[in-house]
Amino acid sequence: MRADLSSPENFEALVREHQGLVFRTLTRMTGGGPHVEDLAQEAFFRLYRALPDFRGDATISTYLYRIVVNLAQDEWKRRRKERTHLASEPLSPEGEEESSGWIENFAGDSLASEHARTPEQRLSDAEMQSAVDAELLALPEIERSVLVLYHQEECSYEGIAVALGLPINTVRTHLHRGRKRLSERLRSRLAVQPHPKEGSSNGPATGAIMAGKV
Repeated sequence: MRADLSSPENFEALVREHQGLVFRTLTRMTGGGPHVEDLAQEAFFRLYRALPDFRGDATISTYLYRIVVNLAQDEWKRRRKERTHLASEPLSPEGEEESSGWIENFAGDSLASEHARTPEQRLSDAEMQSAVDAELLALPEIERSVLVLYHQEECSYEGIAVALGLPINTVRTHLHRGRKRLSERLRSRLAVQPHPKEGSSNGPATGAIMAGKV
C-alpha cells in the first residue's frame, strides 16, 4: 500500500527533500530575486493539490519539474505582458549554493580556463557564472528549460520529455539548438576566439560546446 504523501509528516519530508531542486530550477529559469520564493511556494501548493491524483507513473521530481516549468512559463508571460525584460539579477542564496555546478555540468572546468588564456581575458568563476546566467535568460523559453533540466538537474532525455510533454527527439533537437545558441552568445559576450591557437589548454569538451557541436 502506497504511503499517503499528503499527510502533514510525509508532505513536510517531501518538501525538505525537493526544495533545493525547486529553488535551483526556478532561479535558473527566471533569474534570481524575491519572486523565486513565491514561485517555490506555489509549486509545492500545486503539488499538494495534485497528490490525490498522483498514481506514481512518474517520480515526484519529474512531476515537480513539470510544475516548475509551467510556473516559469507563467512568469515569463507575466513579464512580457508588463513589457519588462528578462534581465539577469543576482542569484538568491539558494541559487548561489549551486552556481558552480551549472558551469561544471555545462562545459566542465575547462570552460573557465578557456576564458583565462591571457591576463586580459582572465575571468573569475563569478564573472563566468554571471555571463552564463545572463545569456541563459536570453534564450527561447523551451531551449532554456531543456538546458537547465539536462545540464543543471542532470535529467535524462526521457525525464525531460515527460516533464515538458515532448517527444524525446524534440528534446534532443531543443538541447542541440540551445547549446549552439548559448555557446554563440557566450563567445560574443566574452570575445572568445572560436578557433584557439595550437597548444592552448582548452579541453575537447570545451571546444565542442563552444562550437555548438555537442
